[in-house]
Amino acid sequence: MANELMIDKKNMLAMATGGDLAAMLKPLSREILLFDSYVAGTGYIEDETILDALKVGDVLWLRREPDNRFDANAILVLDGEQRKLGYIPEKDNIVFARLMDAGKCLSAKIVRLEEKRSFRQINISIFLVDF
Repeated sequence: MANELMIDKKNMLAMATGGDLAAMLKPLSREILLFDSYVAGTGYIEDETILDALKVGDVLWLRREPDNRFDANAILVLDGEQRKLGYIPEKDNIVFARLMDAGKCLSAKIVRLEEKRSFRQINISIFLVDF
C-alpha cells in the first residue's frame, strides 16, 4: 500500500537518538533499569585501542546476533561508533534476547571500567528504552 507506515526496527533507535527527533522524543521516553552485568569477550577484541576511548557513562548499543553459531540468544555490545566490544554474557542474555526479538529497544551504559590481568572488564547497566 502506498500510504502504509513502514518502521525499520534496526534504525529506529538511531532515528530516536539523533537530531531533532531525539529532542522531541526525549521527554516522552524513559530508561528502565533491568539488570547490571558486564561485557563478555573483551579479551578477543583485535583493536584494543577501542577500549581506550571508553569512559564511565558512555551509552552502548545492543544488537541481536541470532545467527551466532555458539549462542542463539547472542547480543552484541557496540560502542557509539558501532564497533564491537563483546557480548552480553550467555548466562544473562535469554530474557534480553526475547525482549529484543519482540521489538523492544534495549541499551546499556558503562558503570565501571576495570583492568584485569589479561583483559579489561566493562561493567554495564542494561536499560529498556520505553517510549
